[in-house]
Amino acid sequence: MTTSFLERALELAERGRGTTHPNPVVGAVVVAAGEVVGEGWHERKGGPHAEIVALGAAGERARGATAYVTLEPCAHRGTTPPCADALVEAGVARVVVGQIDPNPGVDGDGLERLRASGIEVEVAEGELAFRSRQQIEEWRTWVALERPFVTYKVAITLDGRVSVPGSRWISGEESRRLVHVLRAHSDAVGVGMGTVRWDNPRLDARDVPVLEQPRRIAFGKGPLPEASPLELRSGSLREELEALAADGVQSLLLEGGPTLAAAFLEDDLVDKLLVFVAPTLSGEGAGMLAGLPRPLHLRRLEARAIGEDVLLQAYVHEP
Repeated sequence: MTTSFLERALELAERGRGTTHPNPVVGAVVVAAGEVVGEGWHERKGGPHAEIVALGAAGERARGATAYVTLEPCAHRGTTPPCADALVEAGVARVVVGQIDPNPGVDGDGLERLRASGIEVEVAEGELAFRSRQQIEEWRTWVALERPFVTYKVAITLDGRVSVPGSRWISGEESRRLVHVLRAHSDAVGVGMGTVRWDNPRLDARDVPVLEQPRRIAFGKGPLPEASPLELRSGSLREELEALAADGVQSLLLEGGPTLAAAFLEDDLVDKLLVFVAPTLSGEGAGMLAGLPRPLHLRRLEARAIGEDVLLQAYVHEP
């Protein structure tokens, strides 16, 4: 497999970010004799899928070519015809996919249809496969587990505290702006009632580009403050997440305090952690979690500088 072509497909897929919901972003590249002859990406729900666009650009040059697609081609008819059939009809000789469709009941169907038609199929492995899954991690969790992908975001001091005496903020300006970007890219943002009573937050995305404001949720027992923009969710966490998923919420950015974070983790409902570590020593105050029933081993730890802060990212559930 020539990895650069699948990497190009991943780049193309990002062009559909923000416009394909509830569909995932997908990119496709058609290659003949080592040359790219067609490219495409899924632009919006109801529009042609990435494979169809790339095959259209390739035309007759698709016959005998290799198609690189970030997600297994669909084999079912929805608002558009099956992409697996289009690849067969175009006469491609080989299809390389970044990942198998995780949707229960359809996973592997597209690849089987291609193989049954004599097309060689290859599924990416290793880091490239992870990047393909990571690109649509929210959608994968939504279709496979019928709940939103949950990211717990927290700012802490270097000694692990979630507050600094005499200061409203822990993290720096660059980190706070990034949080607004994260909100703008999330379907919902949630906190617990403890945070609501202490801070009465707005939880909207401000001073950054946003197509649609996220749903803003308070988990716990009310009442909410008068004129609060938040919606109250008082049922069990799992039931509330399932209800949100049924409403089309694929991603939840959890900004709650230590108690709510521990409750989500205890119920195994957190997928990814984003921890903003500020170069400050607090010396007192609560930690980022109010107790855990057992240790949790995190995966794929990454660190990068955000202004004067360091952002740590790790997965509880790797996509």
